[in-house]
Amino acid sequence: MEYTIVLTEAQNKALSYVVIDPQEWIRNAIVVRCDIAIDEIFKEECERISSEGGTISGTKEEIVLAAPIRTLREIEDERDAQRGADLLDLEQQQAT
Repeated sequence: MEYTIVLTEAQNKALSYVVIDPQEWIRNAIVVRCDIAIDEIFKEECERISSEGGTISGTKEEIVLAAPIRTLREIEDERDAQRGADLLDLEQQQAT
């Protein structure tokens, strides 16, 4: 995957003030955050498989890629939909 970000001149100057190589710092920050999430997903998936009596096989990457997880966007969309439904129910109850 490739992502692109755009900084203003002021943001770039400010980042250059606190880091030697802004491009490398940004890349490293993202990679470290991804590695943390990979470790979390791997741990949770191994626990899930074990609790269901399954066998854990494959590399960490394979296990993470095969994990039946939802994205944070999907989770937030479901919460928003539920909040909307709850609000509608409340409004209907108040109307009666």
